[in-house]
Formats: sequence, C-alpha cells, structure tokens
Amino acid sequence: MDIIHLLPDSVANQIAAGEVIQRPASCLKELVENSLDAGAKRIQVLVRDAGRTTLQVIDDGTGMSETDARLAFERHATSKIRDAKDLFSLRTMGFRGEALASICAVSQVEMTTRRAEDETGTLLEIHGSDVVRQEVCSCPVGTNIKVSNLFFNVPARRKFLKSDQTELRNLLTEFYHIVLVYPKVSFTFVHNDEILLELPAGTEKQRIEAVFGNSKRNVYTSAFVEVHTETEMVSIHGFVVKPENATRKAEQYFFVNSRYMRHPYFLKAVQTAYSGMLTNDYQPSFFLYFDLDPEAIDVNVHPTKTEIKFADEQTVFQILMAAVREALGKFTLAPTIDFDTQGNINIPVPPNQPAQQPRMGLDPTYNPFHTRGTIYPDRVPSNWSSLYEGIAPTTGNTQPSAFHPQQEQDILRAEDVENCPLWQYGGKYILLPGAGGLVLVNQHRAHTAILRASFLEQLGHRQGVMQQLLFPEVLELSQEELALVQPLLPDLRAIGFDIEQLTPDSYSIQGVPALLAGQSALPTLQHILSQVRERGADTQAEWREQIAQTLAENAAIPYGRTLTEPEMRDIVTKLVQLPVYRRTADGKTIVSLLSDEEINKRF
Repeated sequence: MDIIHLLPDSVANQIAAGEVIQRPASCLKELVENSLDAGAKRIQVLVRDAGRTTLQVIDDGTGMSETDARLAFERHATSKIRDAKDLFSLRTMGFRGEALASICAVSQVEMTTRRAEDETGTLLEIHGSDVVRQEVCSCPVGTNIKVSNLFFNVPARRKFLKSDQTELRNLLTEFYHIVLVYPKVSFTFVHNDEILLELPAGTEKQRIEAVFGNSKRNVYTSAFVEVHTETEMVSIHGFVVKPENATRKAEQYFFVNSRYMRHPYFLKAVQTAYSGMLTNDYQPSFFLYFDLDPEAIDVNVHPTKTEIKFADEQTVFQILMAAVREALGKFTLAPTIDFDTQGNINIPVPPNQPAQQPRMGLDPTYNPFHTRGTIYPDRVPSNWSSLYEGIAPTTGNTQPSAFHPQQEQDILRAEDVENCPLWQYGGKYILLPGAGGLVLVNQHRAHTAILRASFLEQLGHRQGVMQQLLFPEVLELSQEELALVQPLLPDLRAIGFDIEQLTPDSYSIQGVPALLAGQSALPTLQHILSQVRERGADTQAEWREQIAQTLAENAAIPYGRTLTEPEMRDIVTKLVQLPVYRRTADGKTIVSLLSDEEINKRF
C-alpha cells in the first residue's frame, strides 16, 4: 500500500505560513510592504487587541484588477519577478509571492481594491484559504485589507502569542523598521481607536524626530551628526549620535536599499569607530542607510528578509567605520593639534611664560611584549631589548614613571596579601598597601582574569562543571551562525553547556556552566559566536580564548557589589598567582599603583 501522498493546498499553506507569519507583527510587515510596492503615498494601519482581533492596512496605491485580486492570494503568485535572474536586481520589498497566501491560510481576510482606470472595484473574502465571497463593489482607488482572527484555525499557534502589551510592542517595532526608511510616505497607526502615531511625509531627520522625539523642536535629532560617504561600491548616509549623548539603551538601525536589516558585523564597525569615546555600558544610537547594486547583496536568505548577505562585507565594514569616524571627527569637541612648517608642535603657552619646545623621553627598558599583557609568552622574542640598540637614552625634561615595566609583577606578591589590610572603594576597587605605595585593583577585571584562566584550564582538560536548567532554552541561529557553531560544539560541551540540535536551525540548551547558574544561556552563546566571527577565530586555541573570555565576563563579580574581606583577599591572592596580572588580555589595566611620591605631593 502506498504511503506517500500530496498534502492539500490548505494544509501546505498553513505549514508554510509558520515561517512567514509568526505573529501579528509579521502580518503588518507583509501588508505594509505590499502597499509600498504598490506605490502608496499614504498608508493607514488600524489594529485592535494588538492584532489578535483585527489588523487592517489601507493604502492609496495602484490597486488591482479583478483577476489580479484573486490571483494575489495564490502561493508563489507575484508581480515583482518573472525568473530567477530577477532575484539579483530586486528593488521591491516583496518578491516570493508567499505573504498573502500565508496570511489567508491562518486568518479571515477581507479585501477591497480598485485601480484608477476602473469605475468599480473588487471585494474578496477568504477564510482559511477558502474563498467565501467575490463580487464587484464601490471603493476608493487603492487597496484595503482587513485580517481578522489571526490563527483562528491554528489554535496551538494562537495560544503562544504573548500579552497584548508585548504584541503591540512587536507591532510598533516592525512599523518603525518601515516608516524610518520611507519618510516621503505618510503613515498613521491606530490601536483600539487611539492614534498612536501620525507621521506626515518629510525628510529622514524629520521622520526620526517624529518617531523617537518627544517634541516638535528637533531635540532628539540635535544629539546626532550626519554621516555621508559615496564610493564605487556603496553609498552610506544617515546619522550617528554624538559620544556625549550616548545612552545605555540605544536605537540602532541599518537599512540597505530601502530595507531594514540586522547585521552584527556592521554593528561592530560602528562600535569600533567609537572606540575610546564610550564606556562599556553605553552604546551609540544610529540610523544608517546603505545604497548599493542589488547584485552585491542577497536578500533571499530568510523569509523575514532581515538577514542580508553582502558580496564583500569586509570592504563595506572598512568604508562604514571610516565614514562614522570622519563624521565624529568633524563634530566632536576634541582639541586639535596644529603643526607649523618646521614640524614643531604648536602648544598654547600661558601668558608671561616663555615658550618651550616639548621633549619626548625614551625608556630603553620598555618591553612592549610584556606591558601589553600578551597571552602568548612563548612568542615573546628573547632578544627584544636589541630593538633599542644604537639609540641613546635621553635626559632633561623627562619624567620617570612611578614604576618600570619590568617591575610590574613586583608591586604585589602573594606573601604580602596574606595578612595586609584591604578596603573596598566605590563598589569597584580593592585597595591594599603594596611595594612603594597604595595598590588599586579593579575587582571586576581581576575576577574576569581569574575566571578566564580557570575556564581555559577546564577546556584544556575537558573538566567543565554543568548546572542543569529547570526550563530548557532554544537557541535559533542563522545559516552563517550554524556554520560557526559546529566546530565549537565539542568545547562548549566540555566547558559545561548541555546543547543538542533541535531542528536544522536551532539548538536546545538544557544545561550551562555552573558559574553561570541563574543566567540565561542565550546572550552568552550569541556573544561567543559574534566574537568568534568578528575576531576571525579559526583555530581551536583562538576560539577557546573567546569562549573563556565571554564566560568569564558573564560570571565575574559585577561592579557595585560589596565584598567581604575574605572575598577581597581571595581575589587578590588568586590574581597575583597569574603569570600576567597587571593587565587584561586586551591591554586594560587591572592593577594600578598610587606611589608614595604621588600621595605625598597631595600634602
């Protein structure tokens, strides 16, 4: 007896709808994008009960004929492309011909539409892929689609919808993704008969202010500077926030060819451009628009079309970073240094004081391989001091540092820590007496360095300790992330993650390293993957360092926590036992000495 059979179209559409229509926000995205592709200049979105009851989109676009209206709800019916080669010259938002078929498969849809050249329009009513009614009607030019009772025939999917507040937030997020890139189109968003957003046509800056600002005085956008660059490969324009106006919660938006996209790699380019301007807990807000040849990108990666591949990501990364740096350089208030024709530095001199040419000192004992806190002691050249041969030490107006690099490991010794007094300052630093002064230890960085060394040792011996999760978590990955995670799985399991593949593009997390107990595993794993990708870690030693560093940062004692004396002593004792404890692997200071001389000067 044959057991393989074809599924009915209605069942196939419901299955396929699971990828395209995940919640009311997905429905809004698809309908509004269709309106934009139809050339609409005014779009209204009417929502009731966060999209559970109704979601209606009204536009003044080109409308459809009677035949097109019926055909539009068939799967793979589209006006955007005709053959495969058209995928590489896309300028429209939609192209697959799946959205309307997916929506009507899981809801009750009523649509009226009319073209300008037609005297009458078409009314079409579809319930769960079944056409209930089609007739001639009187309606304005454009299209009006009303989606009611989303997931009425898929109760399991409807049950997993979140609260109205959460779903409304998701609706607005998708709405922002669209309105920010189409400022010349006017939009209205109404929820439960209350107008939440009314956005007239205008410029990009006006649209950003209308969405995120709280007044009509351009207060929000005054904190931004303009970015603009054009190259043969890509044109980039938009706005980035001034460093002094950065916040802990940032608005970060990338758009390419009038389409919103998520791109962690390009986010790193912006963050790199801000390097040294922001503290770790502050993030830059930005609204950046890319325009390039459609053949240089691939939007046909995921049904949501927010994951976009670039043919040459590295070059675009460099162009973006340079453009943001240039914008920040023009508008920041950092002092400039002018050079005269003879190459001397012009430094302002206080009145009534003779000008002196600055002099730079040379310390021939400086070991660059030591002070950078390198984690590769076996790669330090044994003859590093020969780099300074033939260069005589300078004398004169040079100020010796409080300690020399070769003395870095001498300011703290394990035996000195055993019985000395310790204090905590500001919930951030551990203070104790040391050789020649007062030693300050950054408690978070110190604990991170200790845990990093411990995690690396556990990875080497495959001795990680796991804590089982009460409720397993699901890690969903893109195709690129799936390729990244495969070689990491043995080490992730060795360090304590209980991770198993759930579907072709997701993993089930049922356990985490014991030191991460009580924390969500998803942000940690996502951060590990982003670090491995951004730093180009392609060997086991390199990605183990990224795993250990990320886990250590997440498990380390946070700033602001009050420590007991035994806890402080334990941290400092373990810290001084590390081969290099003065600085982190990326060169940040862990231990600093306030010398007796500096203290005495204050009195």
